[in-house]
Amino acid sequence: MKILAIVPTYNEEKRIVSTVNALKSLPEISKVVVADDCSQDETLTEAKKATPYVISHKMNFGKGGSINKALKSLNINGVNGVIFADGDLGESAKEFAYLIGAFNEGNDMLIAGFGPPTKKGGFGLVKGLSNWAIKRYGGQKMQTPLSGQRLLSKEAVKKLKPFANGFGLEVDMTIKALRAGFKVKEVQTKMSHDETGRDLASFVHRGRQFFDILKVILRRRK
Repeated sequence: MKILAIVPTYNEEKRIVSTVNALKSLPEISKVVVADDCSQDETLTEAKKATPYVISHKMNFGKGGSINKALKSLNINGVNGVIFADGDLGESAKEFAYLIGAFNEGNDMLIAGFGPPTKKGGFGLVKGLSNWAIKRYGGQKMQTPLSGQRLLSKEAVKKLKPFANGFGLEVDMTIKALRAGFKVKEVQTKMSHDETGRDLASFVHRGRQFFDILKVILRRRK
C-alpha cells in the first residue's frame, strides 16, 4: 500500500517538523507534502527541514483552497489513498496508523476522532450545525464532523475534488462523499492538536467556521 500525506499549514512553525516526522514514520506513507498557505512565521523554513516536498503559496487561499492547489500539482495515480493532516498534530500524527488499518477494510473515507478536550472551548454551535448539515444532506450521523484528519481513497479524492474553500471544507467533503455513495467511517484515536479556548481570537475563529459551514448549507439548498 502507498499513501500520500498532504499537510496544509498556516503558521505552524512549532509543530510542523514533529508532525511531518511522525507521518514519515508510518511505513505505508510514501511521501509527505507540506502545502503552506502563505504563513507569516517560520513554518516554511521549518517544513523544509523535515521534507523536500514543500509547496509554497504566494497568497492565502484558506485550507480547502490550499489543498486544491496542492492536488493540481500532484499525481495521485500511483497511490492507494491520500491523507489530509493538520500541521499542529505533532507526534500524535502517528495515530494515523489506526485510520490506515481501517482503510484496509474497504472504507473510502476515514475520519479521526479525538480524545476529550483538555480545556474549555466553545458552546457547541459549530459542531451542532455541522452535525445537522451532514445528517440532513448526507443521511449519516457523525461524532466528529469537524475533524480535518482524514484518509481518502484515491477514487474518492478524484470524485470529490475540488474541495470547498475555507472552514466549510470538512462538512462539504463529508456530505459529497455520502451522497456519492462512498463508505465513510469514523475511527477513534488519541490525536491531539492546538485547541482553541474561550479568548477573543478563538471565538472569532469559531465565528468564521460557523459562517463558512452555513455557506455550504445554503449552496445545498439551491
